[in-house]
Order: sequence, then C-alpha cells, then structure tokens
Amino acid sequence: MAQRHLDPTDPGAPGVTGDALAVYLRAQATEFLRALRLHRETGGSAAGGAQETVDAARALRRSARRISGSLHTFRPLLDADWSEEIRPELAWLSGTLGLEHAYAARLERLLLALHRLSGAAVFPEQSVVAAGPAAQRSGSVAALAGGARAAGAHTPGRAQASLAEAPQDTAGPARPAPAPDRGNLTVGAAKAGALLERQLTLARTRAHSTALQALGSSRFHAVADKVALLASEVPLTPAAPTTGLRPLAAAAEERLTDSVAALPLLTAGHPYNAEALIHGLSPDPSPHPQDAPWHQVRLLLRLHRYAREVLSGGGAPADVVGLSAAGLALNRHRDASEAASAAAQAARTPRITPATAYALGVLHADQRHEVEAARFAFQQAWQKQAVGAS
Repeated sequence: MAQRHLDPTDPGAPGVTGDALAVYLRAQATEFLRALRLHRETGGSAAGGAQETVDAARALRRSARRISGSLHTFRPLLDADWSEEIRPELAWLSGTLGLEHAYAARLERLLLALHRLSGAAVFPEQSVVAAGPAAQRSGSVAALAGGARAAGAHTPGRAQASLAEAPQDTAGPARPAPAPDRGNLTVGAAKAGALLERQLTLARTRAHSTALQALGSSRFHAVADKVALLASEVPLTPAAPTTGLRPLAAAAEERLTDSVAALPLLTAGHPYNAEALIHGLSPDPSPHPQDAPWHQVRLLLRLHRYAREVLSGGGAPADVVGLSAAGLALNRHRDASEAASAAAQAARTPRITPATAYALGVLHADQRHEVEAARFAFQQAWQKQAVGAS
C-alpha cells in the first residue's frame, strides 16, 4: 500500500538544495523567537485564561517541533555535533510545554464521554460551546458534581433506585426511567467525574508549574540562544548548499510507508472489530501494547509533512493537505488511547465504590472503542490518499 509523492530522479522536478533548508530553518527560528517574546509580554501564565499566552505556547511548540523534525530528516546536511546537541533539547521543550494542554484536553474528553454515557439530556457541547473549552469543563464538572451531591443525599442501598425514581424535567418531553445498569453508571459517573477532575487537574497544575520552571531555567535559555543564532546562521555542511533535499525527504516518506504497511490495516478496515479491547482488563499499568506502532506512524507522518514543507518553501503543498485527514485520525487515536489509560489509572484508585469502578470501566471501554474508530478512519484516509497519489 506504499505511496510515493517524491521522485528524486524526476528530471522535471525543480532542484531543491540545502539553501532551501536554511531558509526554512531561519523562518522557523524567527517564529520561535517571536512566540517567545509574546509569551514573555503576556506574563507567561495561563491562569487568567489569556488566549495570547495559550497561542504563544502553541507557537513555541509548533516551531520547536518543525526545527527538531527538520534536523532529524536532513541531518546529513547539518553540522553533526550542533544538530545532535540541539535536537533533543527542542524535543524536551516541546514535550514540556504540551503537557498542560494535554491534561486539560484529556479531562474535557473524559467528562464529555461521561455525560454521553450517562444519558445526559443536553450534551455540554450543545449548551456551552460558545463559552470555550474552559467553560465546557466547568459546566461538565458542575453537572457531575451535582449528580454526586444528589447521590450522596441517599443511603448507599437506595442511591441507584433514588436516581431512577427521580422526577423528570417537566419542561421537556417525558423520558423513560433508565435501565438498572444505566442508572448504576449515572451514580458512578458523578463520582468518577469528580475523581478524574481531581487527578487530572492536579496533573495539569503540576505540568503548568513544570513548564514555568522550564521556561525560566538555564537549560531553556541555552536552547533559546541556539535558536537565536539559528535565525541568522544555519550550520550547514560545506556540500549542503548544492546537495538536493529530495532523496532525504523520500527516505522519510519510505520510513512512513513501511511503518504503515506493518500496521494491521486489514483489521482496521472494520469499524467495530473490538481489537482495542484486548488486554483492556490487564493489571499492567503500562501503555496499551497495540498502540505503540500507531503512535510511531503518527510521528513519522509528522516528519513527512515537515519535509514536504521544506521542499515547498515553507508552505503546505496539495499532498500535505490531503494527508491532514490521516493525521487528524492519528491524533484522535492518541487522544483516545491516553484517555483510556487515564480512566484505567483512576479505576486503580484504592477504596473507590463499585459504582465508580463500574463507570470508569465503561468509560475505559468507550475510549478503546474510540481508538478502534480512529484506526478505521486512518485506514480510510490512507487508502484514499494512496489512490489519489497513484
């Protein structure tokens, strides 16, 4: 199923040499410095919800990823010592800055799933979508906390029955009482949501503190100094200005297609094969064994996109736009996989009630089904892209 967008032997293809790589790296370094200046001007704290700070951190991660990815793909054309020294530091910075956003998005995803699974009359995205992600999280947590308070108002033996017997909203159409298992999930969902809120908010707060410490550390200042030098001078090898980039970009694409070929795409071609649930009840807290190859493909696809950007002079050529659906599917796969792990980790919390554990188990299974849906979406997008490239 391998696809080929790049043909380094095509005589009609324009020659793209190391000079284009230098232009691209200087542009990304300039974007990095601009984002850093904006981040410092806005105070560097997202506690007040300043969108400028969030945008600045996102731009820092974006440029750091592109510089690091380009150094990896085109490393034979760059000074080896300099490249090997700065590339891991850029990866460290990008990963550190992305943790806070990842925890916030994971909490939002899990709370929305809990609302959906517990049969909420109005989904949060329908009622507070205009208020943004922060308001969605607040509304979701408030609704779940209200459910927890309602559950706590009854004795344990009557909690489930009381929710099932509660009067329905007279302003809307009459709805049948939930089945016993759905009622059990509703009781557990409130406490599961509160548990996830505590754990992931704590993790997010720690990630925020870690990011602030990182941005004030000597390690970060050393990285920023190197990027500042990169904005004016790219340490190319003597032969790089006249060396073509297409063979190296083609090698990056070949690594991607080989990795995709190793995926079980035939299985992923069925939307509900439940393969993601294998080992779902394992006591091993390590990441799901099936997910690693898909995560690797996601990283290789990103490197391929960056290489195509270099060849196109920093823009997004048509084939990169066509790969966006595959990239989005792999992002969904990563998000669902990590959300499922968070639900499983919460379920291992000592002394939680059976209803809470049940809700977290259903939530875990739901997110593993989302993993399967993302694999199916990637398979469809990749097949379509391969047909379009042939």
